[in-house]
Amino acid sequence: MRLVQVTVPAGKRDAVLGVLDDEGIDYVVTDETSGREYTAVVHFPLPTEAVEEVLESLRSVGLSEDAYTVVVDAETVVSRRFEELEARYEVDAENGDRIAREELVARAEDLAPSRQTYVVMTVVSTVIATAGLLLNSPATVVGSMVIAPLLGPAMSASVGTVVNDEDLFRRGVRLQLVGVALAILGSTAFALFVKETNVVPPGLDVLSLTEVRERLRPDFLSLVVALGAGVAGAFSLMTGVSAALVGVAIAVALIPPAAAVGIGVAWNIPTLAVGSSILVAVNVLSINLAALVVLWYSGYRPERFFRVGEARSSLVKRVAVLAIAIAVLSAFLGGVTFASFESASTEQAINDAVDDVVAEDGYPGVTLLDTRFEYERGLIVRQPQTVVVTLGVPPDADYPDLPEQLNDRIDERAGRDLAVEVRYVEVERVD
Repeated sequence: MRLVQVTVPAGKRDAVLGVLDDEGIDYVVTDETSGREYTAVVHFPLPTEAVEEVLESLRSVGLSEDAYTVVVDAETVVSRRFEELEARYEVDAENGDRIAREELVARAEDLAPSRQTYVVMTVVSTVIATAGLLLNSPATVVGSMVIAPLLGPAMSASVGTVVNDEDLFRRGVRLQLVGVALAILGSTAFALFVKETNVVPPGLDVLSLTEVRERLRPDFLSLVVALGAGVAGAFSLMTGVSAALVGVAIAVALIPPAAAVGIGVAWNIPTLAVGSSILVAVNVLSINLAALVVLWYSGYRPERFFRVGEARSSLVKRVAVLAIAIAVLSAFLGGVTFASFESASTEQAINDAVDDVVAEDGYPGVTLLDTRFEYERGLIVRQPQTVVVTLGVPPDADYPDLPEQLNDRIDERAGRDLAVEVRYVEVERVD
């Protein structure tokens, strides 16, 4: 619930109070004595869902757009009329407990931090994420996301579009660009530092780290994460719910990939730098697209009616630009997804081939211990190049034709020539 305080212009007192009486709203009126063009201040409680509609009604009877208006949280209201008002809006509300347009704009402005705070927190979160990736520590990576201040800029740009506030929109876009640039530069500088000072072991293969490898070849599921974060961010903003956890979801989509870009640059791995950069770009665009669509279809519009058309035009243009950019970049995600499917199919065929050979009557006592694949490191293509088969064999066993059999069967099932390495481990069974 909210407590609203508005200043009433001279000559509009009866009209304003008439609207409140018609709505069944309890209010308190105090005289305004500053000597300006206002004659009274009205204080009245409202359900959250009613704030925007009631303020619109007051403006329609002459409440000035420049009138001093304050909307604050109210913990408790004891009033039978308020309970009836709350029940009516609870039944009539089409958009749940969404906050008023004025509150939405204020929250979006508050979520966009000051320049110094934004720079420091972004760099610190990125450095922690880079350390987490190099440590292969999911807990450290998650910790970096908690302090990343990335929710505000994304939501500011979206709110600025739907309410036709160009200053808010430009600030949101500018902060997002600065944030991504800071994240990549910060991670690159930190990764170069730990590499050159041997803080990490010399010769470390960063692509062997699970946390890094996950950002090398992003697929369509990464797009789902970003879209979900954008939807959650918009809902948290327009319902007045705490945005802390949603901010973590936004950071999930941006901070670790940006850290991976820096690691790719520091270790001179173009595939990692390019793949992660594409992931960062797709996620930024997807978060903004999802937030725009959710806010517009939730009913938020500019304050002045004649600006609705202008806002709609800007929205359509920006949604089109975002959608086209995402579609172009998603070609990479689609290629990775298809390549992953092909790779998985090839691996399954190879595993079946190995199982078939081992199960033949000519190789008694042979058991399959492990099948490992070594891949080419392409940006999109990811097919096994070498198959390492580890077999358990009885002591002193001799299977001279087994490697050739495995090689032929694997090449046949894979549909191409692969390097096959067969390793024997003596296994002695004791009953």
